[in-house]
Amino acid sequence: MTTSTTAPSPAPAGRRSWLRDHSELGVCVMLLVLGVLVLTDALTMDVDLTQRGPVGPRTVPLVVGAGLLVVAVLFAVDVMRGGRGEAESGEDVDLSEPADWRTVLLLTGVFLGSAVLIEPLGFPVAGALLFWGAAFALGSRRFDRDPLIAATVSLVAHTVFDNLLGVPLPGGPLMGVL
Repeated sequence: MTTSTTAPSPAPAGRRSWLRDHSELGVCVMLLVLGVLVLTDALTMDVDLTQRGPVGPRTVPLVVGAGLLVVAVLFAVDVMRGGRGEAESGEDVDLSEPADWRTVLLLTGVFLGSAVLIEPLGFPVAGALLFWGAAFALGSRRFDRDPLIAATVSLVAHTVFDNLLGVPLPGGPLMGVL
């Protein structure tokens, strides 16, 4: 009986290298799954079309879901043909610098705070705090100008959504005054 020793197969290393070279396919899979989920949710939506007219609540999710599928397929074809994104060459990012966690935490706190305050204070006040807090977290220190701009943007957004688009936003205690 003779035993032969065989060298380990290079397939796993080759497969790993191929996957590393085509890592963008992971984004394609994510877009594909997201598109299928959006389409499934849109198609199983309980809607009475006779009360909605020709463009109902399914229209936008169907268009978005189909768009996600098309983008996933086109992106996968591009990756398989050798298309690759450039690694951060077009952005003004210094990868040697650490992440600015203070800004991330401030923005998270401002966002969560406005989500909690929107019901008791209404959108105009909570939105103004959100816009002003985001400007502060991103580095603006113009205390004379930023609150006025934030209040204006918030009131305009409330007016556009509530009056022009018909999307009711909580007005809060200021709505009796305004």
